[in-house]
Amino acid sequence: MNINRHTIEVIEDPFELLTGDRFELRLYAEVDEEDELYTESGFYIRVLYLVENGEEKIINYFLHDRATDEVLDFELEEDEITAVEEYCKSVYAALPEEE
Repeated sequence: MNINRHTIEVIEDPFELLTGDRFELRLYAEVDEEDELYTESGFYIRVLYLVENGEEKIINYFLHDRATDEVLDFELEEDEITAVEEYCKSVYAALPEEE
């Protein structure tokens, strides 16, 4: 799996009910045609990511078909989850500091 681009949005909590900072990342990935995740239109991974007290972690993730935005009924393998986690950490580390 090759993640080739992403978007990131802060999940706002106007009532301040949640602790930590939460983000939604969309990771656009490619896989070989032989991979079970392969679709002709491609897919992206929607990741809900939490940063709290110096800890960063994936809360949940969903695989979506790029053409239809439909949720795909697949799970990532352990090494793919690790790759997604590392990618999310690098994205978060590159965010500008809040003033």
